[in-house]
Amino acid sequence: MTTKDSRRPPGTLEAAVMGVLWTADDPMTAAEVHQALGGDLAYNTVQTVLFRLHDKKSVERHRAGRGHAYWPARDAAAAAASQMKETLADRPDRHTVLQLFAESLDRSDAELLSRLLAGAERRRRP
Repeated sequence: MTTKDSRRPPGTLEAAVMGVLWTADDPMTAAEVHQALGGDLAYNTVQTVLFRLHDKKSVERHRAGRGHAYWPARDAAAAAASQMKETLADRPDRHTVLQLFAESLDRSDAELLSRLLAGAERRRRP
């Protein structure tokens, strides 16, 4: 029996499955994802993760034999940007979170973000 202390952190399996799908050239079946992940995961676990990702609209699927073939609904960059935005949603401490994030960036990332924000602001103006 697996104890709580030996469990993977939340989201780890979903991230691993998405990583496999993002690097794939074509849609993959649960069996193909299972094989690509290797390790000691049960096939049913991989299949469950794919079902959950589909329910969350993170992946799309089509019929493939008796099962489905899956592919990412968004590329990795769009998914990461969406996750960053969702992290801020409804936070009462948005200012503090953004401030700490900005302070954690190295100089080149901070300069890039500043340029991107300025460009986004120009595009918003009528």
